[in-house]
Amino acid sequence: MTRITGHRLFWPVVALLALIVINTIARPQFIVVTVRDGQLYGALIDVLRNSAPLMLVALGMTVVIATRGIDLSVGAIMAVAGAVALTIIDASPDPGSLGTVLVAVVAALAISLALGAWNGLLVSTFGIQPIIATLVLMLAGRGVALLITEGFITTVNSAPYSYIATGYLFVVPFAFVISLVAILTIALVERRTALGMLTEAVGINPEASRLAGVRARGIIFGAYALSGILAGMAGIIYSSNIRAADANAAGQFIELYAILAVVLGGTSLMGGNFTIAGTVVGVLTIQTLESTILFLGVPSAQSPVFFAVVVIVVVLVQSPQLHAWARRTLRRRRGPGDPGAGPGGRPAAASTPAVRNEVAS
Repeated sequence: MTRITGHRLFWPVVALLALIVINTIARPQFIVVTVRDGQLYGALIDVLRNSAPLMLVALGMTVVIATRGIDLSVGAIMAVAGAVALTIIDASPDPGSLGTVLVAVVAALAISLALGAWNGLLVSTFGIQPIIATLVLMLAGRGVALLITEGFITTVNSAPYSYIATGYLFVVPFAFVISLVAILTIALVERRTALGMLTEAVGINPEASRLAGVRARGIIFGAYALSGILAGMAGIIYSSNIRAADANAAGQFIELYAILAVVLGGTSLMGGNFTIAGTVVGVLTIQTLESTILFLGVPSAQSPVFFAVVVIVVVLVQSPQLHAWARRTLRRRRGPGDPGAGPGGRPAAASTPAVRNEVAS
């Protein structure tokens, strides 16, 4: 039991299951999944679909944090990607053409990759602090998105583009399939190749990893490039869902939610060890919590406070210091008379042949 509760995924999973149980008690239909026209519907399916943009951003953020960095520009990259894609579709004579949509998506992802690479260049080559390097793009990116859309909210009516966020592949939402492919790909690359070990080495001690022959610059550069392209895909899903490019609202505060999801999942902001599975659990926890807030009818002005209180409780439950304090308190309450306890409530030393012989003599 101690081994299970000590696993870094134990408390994040417990928090997620607790939210699901609370929602199920309050509204039993929360866990009901129905099939209509060969497609799955239900609150749980909505959580999976709506979590796709945050999932993509959080996956990229996990790899960046593992290198002892941070990426505050993901929300701005989302805005730029949506603006590029919808501007191309809107300017096309045939917005409903699949070819037009493919060109728009590829162009948006290419721009996102370039922006992520720019962050990586500043951090890995020029040695700029990650929070400063990405803060520049965080502030300038939305201005670039406004320039692309000329200050207006660009709207389009394109069935192929809307399919990205609202369509189904077989029986599950297509947006969820995209996030699932990203999860499996990153987990496979980071946990089944040496890249994951090298990424952790760079995050734990960049200088030592460099002296050991690890190309830290390339790994850091690749982490930010990956974060950029994943944020771009998230921006495409977001704009596809609302069928508009809103440079001010797209990806607003998503960088903070992504960092929160990574931390809730058990990855340290100090870099090094990271967990993809923990990030997935963290994202699902946040998305389930948002669904709970909407169901409870919490006013929009008060929802951040409610969200913050719940998150603080979840973080405290996961705190190693809190667990250590609880163990010390439990030992003190047992007292010296407790079976198996030595003087002062400490466990008695195990009896060995050498000790017995010494006592007998």
